Amino acid sequence: MKKGILLAAFGSGTFQGESTLKRFDDQVRRTFPGVSVRWAFTSMLMRERLASARKKSDSVHKALRKMAFEKFTHVAVQPLHVIPGREYGDILAAADELGRAGTFASLVVGAPLLTEAPETVERAACALLRELPAERGADEPVLFMGHGTRHAAESRYGALAEAVRRRDPLVFMGTLNGAFRLEHILALLRASGHPLRRVWLLPLLAVVGRHTLEDMAGAAETSWRSRILAEGIACTPVLRGMMEYQGFMDIWVDHLGKAMRGWEG
Repeated sequence: MKKGILLAAFGSGTFQGESTLKRFDDQVRRTFPGVSVRWAFTSMLMRERLASARKKSDSVHKALRKMAFEKFTHVAVQPLHVIPGREYGDILAAADELGRAGTFASLVVGAPLLTEAPETVERAACALLRELPAERGADEPVLFMGHGTRHAAESRYGALAEAVRRRDPLVFMGTLNGAFRLEHILALLRASGHPLRRVWLLPLLAVVGRHTLEDMAGAAETSWRSRILAEGIACTPVLRGMMEYQGFMDIWVDHLGKAMRGWEG
């Protein structure tokens, strides 16, 4: 029996993002000593950018093929995504193809951060609230920006937002793409009559990359920061990805551990 772990992230080309992935890699290796760890990036665009910079990266399918060549018999794939959206579906499809081909004795896939189980949403809500800016005033709203999707899994964002706002009604979540965007959050804030002196802006993304640096906190007039400033509201971005929060890392690692128990079956 030769056991291996494949960590599947969207990908990153920034120093901060790469450092975050390295820190997660270290935690996985400490938690599961003696089990080899490999990486795959699910974003084709990210893999192409890295290739242009002469940095190697693999898709999930290619990484699994390499692991088969290295004679791994038991492999656990852990997606490092927030919701079970399109890219998670692609991971499941790749694993299913190789599983049906009998490439491995056992090939299991862990869950993303937010699943259908209410307890995972509640745990993520508590982890998020523990990491709100310490300098935040009691009456200052906090806005989280996720990527969003037109996939049915977008409902996971809504479930997390509801769980968070039950505990802190001034924490909001929106997405770049999808049903609940910045304009909807600003409309809610204006309708509430709440004094809007300063808004905190944070990414609901695994690592800090282009979406955080440009779409959320960038200088362009279309960024969330610029649009909030245009409303006459002070805005303080916090450039910290979700994988930099210990609470979120622990959830992904626990999902991996649960998947690895499937080897016993």
